Amino acid sequence: MATLQTLDRGLKALRQIAVSADGLRVNDIADFLSVDRAIAYRLVATLEANGMVQKAPDGRIVLGAAIMDFEGRFAGHVRAVAQPCLQRLAALTGATAFLALAEQDECVAVSVAEPQDMLLRVSYRVGSRHPLNLGAAGIAILAGRPFAAGEDEQVTKARASGYCVTRGALQPGAVGVACPIPSQPQGRTQLDACVGVVAMQNLDVDNALPHVLQAAADLSAQLLR
Repeated sequence: MATLQTLDRGLKALRQIAVSADGLRVNDIADFLSVDRAIAYRLVATLEANGMVQKAPDGRIVLGAAIMDFEGRFAGHVRAVAQPCLQRLAALTGATAFLALAEQDECVAVSVAEPQDMLLRVSYRVGSRHPLNLGAAGIAILAGRPFAAGEDEQVTKARASGYCVTRGALQPGAVGVACPIPSQPQGRTQLDACVGVVAMQNLDVDNALPHVLQAAADLSAQLLR
């Protein structure tokens, strides 16, 4: 399929700006795209005119406010797609099922489903957040990323096994099982998310694990196709 070169460059520049912690200078963008600085300036000017990027006081290019419109719509799309999968997962495991996304250095629950016959409920609701280095959900998200020097041993172990199990990490007596949502083969998008279940001490981890892994594969196919 033929592509539009200018649009392709603009989207690649926007993606690179998004993954850069401190933003990029125009020279950086030109080098990344292997284009002349004049072309990079025009790409940045176009993105800036549409609110997709803005210039920081030191001249670096960072994401603009218009990105928030896409972020809000994307979160709604993710919840709509994930909810049926989470409901199945909750029914199969008898535990609260969740989908969580990374937001800077925190893990945020964006969709939750509970089994109908649950008597003791773990406090895990949409919007719940906690540091990425705590709890099965956060560790699973970190495990879905490339290896980082100095990372916690739990993250390295979870990356090797494909899942994480924690006990009492966020709430006394709670057991969590989570795994990262994998990117598709040859895919360019990494969701930086995880799916999992959490319940009190009676959670059957051996039963829950294959269902969590299947849910991760299903959500990857639906959200990253």
